[in-house]
Amino acid sequence: MSLPENFLSKSISRVKPSATIAVTQKARELRAAGKNVIGLGAGEPDFDTPENIKAAAIAAINRGETKYTAVDGLPELKDAICAKFGRENGLDYKPSQVHVAPGGKPVIYNAMMATLNPGDEVIIPAPYWVSYPDIVLLGGGEPVIVPTTIENKFKMQAADLESAITPKSKWIIFNSPSNPSGAAYTRDELKPLTDVLMKHPQVWVLTDDMYEHLTYGEFQFVTPAQVEPGLYDRTLTMNGVSKAYAMTGWRIGYAAGPEPLIKAMAKIESQSTSNPTSISQWAAVEALTGTQEFIPERAKTFEARRDLVVSMLNQASGIECTTPEGAFYVYPSCKGCIGKTAPSGKVIESDEDFAAELLETELVAVVHGAAFGLSPNFRISYATSTEALEEACQRIQRFCAALT
Repeated sequence: MSLPENFLSKSISRVKPSATIAVTQKARELRAAGKNVIGLGAGEPDFDTPENIKAAAIAAINRGETKYTAVDGLPELKDAICAKFGRENGLDYKPSQVHVAPGGKPVIYNAMMATLNPGDEVIIPAPYWVSYPDIVLLGGGEPVIVPTTIENKFKMQAADLESAITPKSKWIIFNSPSNPSGAAYTRDELKPLTDVLMKHPQVWVLTDDMYEHLTYGEFQFVTPAQVEPGLYDRTLTMNGVSKAYAMTGWRIGYAAGPEPLIKAMAKIESQSTSNPTSISQWAAVEALTGTQEFIPERAKTFEARRDLVVSMLNQASGIECTTPEGAFYVYPSCKGCIGKTAPSGKVIESDEDFAAELLETELVAVVHGAAFGLSPNFRISYATSTEALEEACQRIQRFCAALT
């Protein structure tokens, strides 16, 4: 059936479905049809949730911890989050400054819904996680996209941030290490940005630190309020258990910030999702307070995969791939392939064409760069086996070699 005219809200018409979810679903459908597809679109670790965390969830079930909890988080989990911020980031928060939600995405949604008015601007460096602009649009705000360059390894420069700020600027959403580029800012790279923000007290900072523990080599993670304590009172520091603890399906994100903002976010959550799953919250308590020994071990595995993928992609004709500092993504440029003809006879006019033809010809699923706001690129997630990555990169090399 069709819906009546003007039945759907104007807000929903401004929003696009998630391109990463669409690619993952397409790969599933092709596999179900018997195709040997290698899916490099999913943004989740291929490791299992650690046993101690699963055991804590089972113990919570056996204790009967299956009722509603406080809307925005168990006291025990808020205590664990405060301890984590103090231990790892040098940030002092009280439980009343902590917000827990069913995933990182609802944290951002709650913050935007609680603060944005029509016309408010939110600065978002590109490439960006696909959901940032659409959540801003749902909240009634206007995304202001600041493109980065491959020459700067996809890191926003202070002058570009300064140019993007207007009297309407309310937030900047800052993500390091980045999804989709893997770019991560050192303290020296972050300080010029925080210096700019100190000159503009109306601009708040939402920092998405979800990939904090997935950094490589000698890189030392820092978060904006840690680099510039003067930003503490207008920063929402967000994190979660999805990536470092391989708990994507458990759906626990959290953030800490000024108490009035946290109260407003809790009000939004109380009228939308209500509390995160009680069992997942108890599992997250164990994740944050239990052993952390597996994190550097898994990071080493990701680092080796990163090096493999970067090396093999840079051997593909028309592809340029920088070496990112963190997360489990690379964001190669396919500029050298634009204008060429694929084996199907189709001319590749965009990164979306490149991704579509790669899937059609070589059965490798990647996400096109336009979905992340910066073209012509594509995103590869290397959160899969080394064998699958080698095979996928060989297929990409073969595809690029066949372009004419």
